[in-house]
Amino acid sequence: MANPGSFFSFKQFTIQQDRTAMKVCTDACVLGAYADVGSGAESRAERVLDIGTGTGLLALMAAQRKPTTQVDAVEIDDEAFRQAVDNVAHSPFAGRVRVWHGPIQSFDGEPYDRILTNPPFYTNHLRSPDAAVNRALHTGELPFTDLLTAVSRLLRRDGQWWVLLPPYEAGLLSKMAQTYGLRPFRRLYLRHNTHKPPFRVITGFGYGPETATDETLFIYEIDNRTYTPAFRALLQDFYLIF
Repeated sequence: MANPGSFFSFKQFTIQQDRTAMKVCTDACVLGAYADVGSGAESRAERVLDIGTGTGLLALMAAQRKPTTQVDAVEIDDEAFRQAVDNVAHSPFAGRVRVWHGPIQSFDGEPYDRILTNPPFYTNHLRSPDAAVNRALHTGELPFTDLLTAVSRLLRRDGQWWVLLPPYEAGLLSKMAQTYGLRPFRRLYLRHNTHKPPFRVITGFGYGPETATDETLFIYEIDNRTYTPAFRALLQDFYLIF
């Protein structure tokens, strides 16, 4: 019998995750459902890049949200790469999602309309003896300077970059991004409930002079068990329980 924690089933695809350090988590699902991937009828965005795809979750969510888009997903870890390839191959979107093996620093591609990133963010924390966990969680494999260099090279001038980080790291990245001409135009603060502070921030970056619009998403009602209507509405196309 398969371990229930080794996979996560969505409405249109299943994520196997027994070979990857980073499992499916709520905040990553929010990023995949919230980020503008050009799914509006008026949008011309057709090319999406997922940096550090892991299981392939964000790439598959983007492919589901816009049926005409082509998604490229890049992953450096050997086992995560193989897992993402398998997850894509067993999904309905295999013809539109390509998984590339290697570091984003050496990835070469035409400019993208949208870039999605759930990057490693620990800088001063104790490192794990597990090398795969270190690659997934610690910035040593992908420093913010390298990430910003890659995004500035691969993002169209009218494109958008969406990134998920804890609040402190999100603020740090926003300051560093200005050196590359990238400025936040939207921020979504994720909070468990009204009594808890933000634990993650989803930031949309672009090259325009926009002033950032701030929003907050509460995941749970005050009982910390019932999902809020806003969270249910955002994830209703993906979660089986909605």
